[in-house]
Amino acid sequence: MDYNYLADLLFPNVTLTPEDMENRYPKRDLPEGAKVTRFAPSPTGFVHFGGLFPSTVGERLAHQSNGVFYLRIEDTDAKREVPGAAEGLIKTLARYGVNFDEGAVLDENGNICNKGDYGPYKQSDRVEIYHVFAKKLVSEGKAYPCFTTEEELEKLHSVDKKAEIKTKEWTEEEMERQKAEMLKQREITIEEVEQHLKNGDKFVLRMLANGDPEKRIKVTDLVKGTVEIPENDKDEVLLKSDGIPTYHFAHAVDDHLMGTTHVIRGEEWLPSLSRHVMLFNYLGFKLPKYMHIAQIMRLDEEGNKKKLSKRDMGANMEDYARMGYAPECVREYILTLLNSNFEEWHMQNPDKSCDDFPFNIKKMSSSGCLFDFDKLNNISKNVISKMSAEQVYESSAEWAKEFDPEFYSILTKDKEKAIAIFSIGRGGKKPRKDLTVWSDVKGYAGFFYDELFKIEDSYPENFDASEIKSVLSDYLASYSPKADPNEWFNDVKAIAERNGYASDMKAYKASPESFKGSVADVSMFIRVAITGKLNSPDLFAVTQILGEDSVKARLTAMINSL
Repeated sequence: MDYNYLADLLFPNVTLTPEDMENRYPKRDLPEGAKVTRFAPSPTGFVHFGGLFPSTVGERLAHQSNGVFYLRIEDTDAKREVPGAAEGLIKTLARYGVNFDEGAVLDENGNICNKGDYGPYKQSDRVEIYHVFAKKLVSEGKAYPCFTTEEELEKLHSVDKKAEIKTKEWTEEEMERQKAEMLKQREITIEEVEQHLKNGDKFVLRMLANGDPEKRIKVTDLVKGTVEIPENDKDEVLLKSDGIPTYHFAHAVDDHLMGTTHVIRGEEWLPSLSRHVMLFNYLGFKLPKYMHIAQIMRLDEEGNKKKLSKRDMGANMEDYARMGYAPECVREYILTLLNSNFEEWHMQNPDKSCDDFPFNIKKMSSSGCLFDFDKLNNISKNVISKMSAEQVYESSAEWAKEFDPEFYSILTKDKEKAIAIFSIGRGGKKPRKDLTVWSDVKGYAGFFYDELFKIEDSYPENFDASEIKSVLSDYLASYSPKADPNEWFNDVKAIAERNGYASDMKAYKASPESFKGSVADVSMFIRVAITGKLNSPDLFAVTQILGEDSVKARLTAMINSL
C-alpha cells in the first residue's frame, strides 16, 4: 500500500508538517533541572479532592525547580463536558494555592483565555495540530482508517471517557473475537478507502499496534519504581469519526509540543501506559517522566479501605468552602498526605509557609493515602489558632457573606468589636483552639451579640437555685466595668467567701466538705448567666467587650429566671 497516498486521501486539507509544529512550539528556554508540569482535567463537573493531589504535586515540582506549571483543558469528549465546569475548576484550584504560570486562565470577565506561548490550551482548539501528526502516522504505515456503521461509531465515541480507562476483564473467547475483528479491519485496501470516501462514509483512525503481549517492557515510574508491563497489541483509536482526538493521542502530542517533563496522574492510568509508550515511540517523541500517584482511600463502616468516591463526604472540593475550611488548612493537610516528612519539617519550622517545604518525590507513598477528617480538623485548629485576630475576622466574614448573610451583617457592623472577640486568648505559646472551620464562628462568638444570645447550658443539678441567685445578686451589686483583671478576680473571690465558697483552691481541695463549693463554681455561675455557656473564653475579657449594660441586663434576666 502507498501510505503517502493513503495519508493524502484521508487528510487532503492538511498541508502543515510536524516540522512546522516543532517550529511553532520551540523547546522551552529554562534553567537546567527545571520541571515543566501540567494539570490536564476534563471539565465534567466538580473538582474532586483527588484532583488536588496531582495538581499540588505538579505545582510544587515546577515552582521549586524554577520551571513552569500550566493548565490544559482536555475537552475532547464534548458529551461529558459540563458548562462552566472549567471556569469553576480554575477558581477552586486557585483557592487552595494551585496557581498556574500559563495555560487556560480566566480574564477580567471570568471567561477562559490563553496565557502563554504554547497554546491554545483547550484541546478542542488544537484539532488542526493533531491532524498533522495523524497524517504523519498514516504516511509511515503506523495508523489506518476504520470505516464503521453508525452503531459502531457510537460505541467508539465512548473510548475517550476517562471514567472507562480501567482494564476490563476479558474472557479468552472475547479476546480472540476482538483480535480477529481488529485484524480484519487492518486489511482495508486503497480501493475500499476511495469508495468509502466517495460515499461520504466516516472513519476513525486507529494506531497499528506491533506489540506482543507475551513480552514485557520496563518503565521507570518516579513513585512506584520500575514497573513491568505487557507490550501493547491493541489498535488504539487516535481520532474519532468527527476528527476529534482521543485522550491517548491528544495528550502525547500536547505533552511533547508543550515541553512537559513530568506527567503526574493517578495509578489507575497504569494499564494504559504501554499504549502511551508505543504512541510516543511512533511519533518520535521523548517519553516524559511518569509519576502514578496512589488513590485516596477512606475507611467504610466495617473499617475496610475503600476508594474515596465522588459520593463520599469530602470528595467534592465545594464542600470545604461550604463547611468553612480555611484553604491553607486544606493545603497543609494535602502535604501531610503527599510527603511523609512534612509534619516533622513543619514542627521544626512552625513559622514557615507550606510553600517553603522542600517537596520530595521520594517521600511519596506508593500505596493508598487514607483520608481522615479528624486529622484535617486537628490541622485546621492549629492553623487558625496561629492566625491574627484580623485574619480570623476577614476570613470568617468572607465565609459568612456567602453562606450565612444574617450573621455576616451582625459580625461586620462593628469590626473593632469582632476583632476584640477574636483577640481573646490569641497569641502566645498556647493559643486557644476553639475554631476548626469558619462555620464554628457563629457558635463561638454568637453570645457576644444580644440578637444571638441564648442560654445554651444548664447549671449542674447539685447546686441549689437560691444559692446561684444569691451569688449572681452579689456579683451584680458589686460589678464595676472599670476594674482591672486583678481587681475583678479579687471581687469574685470575695463574693465566693461571702457566700460560703472557698476562695482558695488549695483550701477547697484539702477540705471540700467545709464549703458549698469553690471560686471556680462561682465563676461558672457568672459565666452561664453572661455567656449562656459552661465554657467560654476568658470571662473578664468577655465582660469588657460586652459592656456594662449587656452584662447587667443578662445577670438581671438570669436572677429573675431562678
